[in-house]
Amino acid sequence: METLHVVTFNIHKGFSQFQRQLTVHDLREKLHAVGADLVFLQEVQGLNMQHAARHANWPAAPQYEFLADTLWPEFAYGRNAVYDHGHHGNAILSKFPIANWDNEDISMSTLERRGLLHCEIEVPGWSQRLHCINVHLGLFAVWRHRQVERLKERIDRLVPPDAPLVVAGDFNDWTRRAGHRLAHDLRLAEVFEATHGRPAASFPARLPLLNLDRIYTRGFHVKIAHAHRGRAFSKLSDHVCLSALLTKA
Repeated sequence: METLHVVTFNIHKGFSQFQRQLTVHDLREKLHAVGADLVFLQEVQGLNMQHAARHANWPAAPQYEFLADTLWPEFAYGRNAVYDHGHHGNAILSKFPIANWDNEDISMSTLERRGLLHCEIEVPGWSQRLHCINVHLGLFAVWRHRQVERLKERIDRLVPPDAPLVVAGDFNDWTRRAGHRLAHDLRLAEVFEATHGRPAASFPARLPLLNLDRIYTRGFHVKIAHAHRGRAFSKLSDHVCLSALLTKA
């Protein structure tokens, strides 16, 4: 297998913008239609007893299991924010075996819990494991600066320089400062910059202006980078879903 199809999506805990409508059922349908090999999800609800009591069609399984269904037999969930009635975090859904995974706490404040979900994936026919890191960085620039340092330290420590690597998620990086450091220090290429000259506008979903969401790679060529901005997708979350088709370098 020489190509890899990846998606990143901040799913807003399975609700539309301003939490007007429960969208997790439509979200599953649309993600299955895209049919990516790997899906990086942020703001995934692992448990919410209040929503379960309020919505008759709230899934009985955690959202990452409900979304994975039969298409992605492997998944990992990093619980970041924990509260009395539940928890949420990041998730990676995979068509291939997840050999190892870890969730590193990179929170800079108790008011905003963040994590790095790192999976090592066995892709059929590949001599090395694929490293995937799902990120959701903080809202403040000083926090993002420190969190990018933690990301860099983790990659330097745990990812072999010649191993294929995908780092994707919600970077909250409208100033693009984090992106410059990732490209310079880690030799990571952002898929939309490689194909369109700049990261995709991904927030808010109905009228995207800010380029918050990214897909960075190392050891790949980018064949296609696509922002799913159609009406069907714009109702699912407050962020735009991004996807990329990659080939090994």
